[in-house]
Amino acid sequence: MSKLTLTSLKKMKKEAQKITCLTAYDASYARIVDQAGTDVILVGDSLGMVIQGEDSTLKVSMQDMIYHTRIVAAVCKRSLIIADMPFMSYTTPAQALGNAGRLIAEGGAEVVKLEGGALFADTVTLLDQHGIPVCAHLGLTPQSIHKLGGYRVQGKDQDSAKQIVNDALALEKAGASMLVLECVPAKLAAEITARLEIPVIGIGAGADCDGQVLVIYDLIGITQKQARFSKNFLESSSSVQEAIENYNSAVRAGEFPGKEHQF
Repeated sequence: MSKLTLTSLKKMKKEAQKITCLTAYDASYARIVDQAGTDVILVGDSLGMVIQGEDSTLKVSMQDMIYHTRIVAAVCKRSLIIADMPFMSYTTPAQALGNAGRLIAEGGAEVVKLEGGALFADTVTLLDQHGIPVCAHLGLTPQSIHKLGGYRVQGKDQDSAKQIVNDALALEKAGASMLVLECVPAKLAAEITARLEIPVIGIGAGADCDGQVLVIYDLIGITQKQARFSKNFLESSSSVQEAIENYNSAVRAGEFPGKEHQF
């Protein structure tokens, strides 16, 4: 079982092989996700909601992210590991460099993810120059939930869609290695995926992205409210591992997400 790298993911994009990604926050789930052949594990700040019971991701600390990333990284043999930079941990390029360095050195992350558009281009460039790969995140950005006014689909009108496209191009030019698109219209996500050379991972962004990501607890149906873009794979599976394997297979076969999961 060979370890996947960013080079692996870029090759998958070039060869039109779908990339699978799931969240994990502890060793037990991370081991199962990894052994099921999932390409990428995201240690998301969504842990603030699904692990800590908060109503947003805003209270998650750097220490929380380092802790959860470290225990996930300890058991993974194949999956590439991305860790979220938590709220207010990258307000300046210098602050971002210090905190990203901790996620890599102390947490064992291989890529760090940050939310926001072209405003963060200098931050992305600085991290890239110091050998820290960045996954950008556009569309619905949960750390900006108060500004956005709730968990709503983004990029529905022409101006906001154009802004997301421009942000994606700027972040790629700045040195981002990947992009997550969350809750944007499928047509917009398809356009961005086609225009970028870096892999684009979607969640609620249609089937034309290079890959898909889901929160593990959505996949096994134990979150309080199932989002429209998610699916309970455990309903038709005999175990958690089989549910993950079925998710991976469905993504790779182009069967998930379906039209009912997109905007």
